[in-house]
Amino acid sequence: MRIMVDIGHPAHVHFFKNFIWEMEKRGHEFIVTARDKDVALRLLKAYGIEYTTVGRVGKGKLGLIREWIGRDREIYSIARTFRPDILTGIHNPCVAHVARLIGAKSIIFTDTEHATIANLVTFPFSSVICTPSCFKRDLGKKQVCYNGYHELAYLHPIYYKPDPSVLHGLGIKETDKYIVIRFVAWGASHDIGQYGLVDPRGIISELEPYGRVLTSSEVKLDTSLDNYCITLPPEKLHDLLYYATLCITEGATIASECAVLGTPAIYVNNLRLGYLDEQEERYGLVYNFSNPEVAQKQAVGKALELLQRNDLKEEWQLKRERLLKDKADVTQFISDFIENYPESCNQIRKNQSLQNN
Repeated sequence: MRIMVDIGHPAHVHFFKNFIWEMEKRGHEFIVTARDKDVALRLLKAYGIEYTTVGRVGKGKLGLIREWIGRDREIYSIARTFRPDILTGIHNPCVAHVARLIGAKSIIFTDTEHATIANLVTFPFSSVICTPSCFKRDLGKKQVCYNGYHELAYLHPIYYKPDPSVLHGLGIKETDKYIVIRFVAWGASHDIGQYGLVDPRGIISELEPYGRVLTSSEVKLDTSLDNYCITLPPEKLHDLLYYATLCITEGATIASECAVLGTPAIYVNNLRLGYLDEQEERYGLVYNFSNPEVAQKQAVGKALELLQRNDLKEEWQLKRERLLKDKADVTQFISDFIENYPESCNQIRKNQSLQNN
């Protein structure tokens, strides 16, 4: 089988890397295209995955639409030569469009209910749309659900082993308390008009008495916060999150990564997502604060409450173990689903139909 993967975001590298390696072992051929977005290309290089760069990030709605059109053309040109049987990506309109144009199948993964623009230009052209079972929208006959989260494709213990060496360069011991605050760039199509933390300086000053505060940001913060900013190889961020006492983040992916790693996460964003709601309501691993007027105040209050617990990390690791027992190996699901498509799709739909009756 010939498979084409398009990477639109750094998190997509993590999502697909184990799938690519597994399917190559099974004898399938790959070509990877990648958008020049944040550290996506650096991650591909770090993992030794060959790729072709197609497109750069556009700004605003019009910029994103122009970017999608340009990437459609570039990916189409590459696909005509490679002639893939299946194209795949995460919420990726270019994959869906090009597959339709060349007569191939497109398998789209998504876990983001509110990505309205991307939905409109992707789903009508997709062959199948795979979502976590906690996804809060019914996408119709094309939708296939699986029992997992995107982050389990790369942070499941089968694939991920934490490396404490990342702490040594920061002067941190595994037993030290430290808090990670993550700021995002708000550049995705579903980020337009959204916001999270409003006072970085204020939140840092309130948390400092309880442990070292480290900030990680997709954008440049005020120079007065330089002493808190850390620069890590992007492939090492998960190790930092694993050993952290607590993480406060504007980004949903980071919050879910923390949940899967067993690190308490506080998500501050006026958008809610099915997987984070499930991780809060079913597993107690994440706290979601979405009211823009009081979210930061509520987040700080919850953080201070958690930081005063002596057994916080132990409690969260037990919660993590429960989550891992409940959820599937997502890389195994992706690999088997794509390798056996369309039979795999038909079987899952049959099983889902029986469960609903």
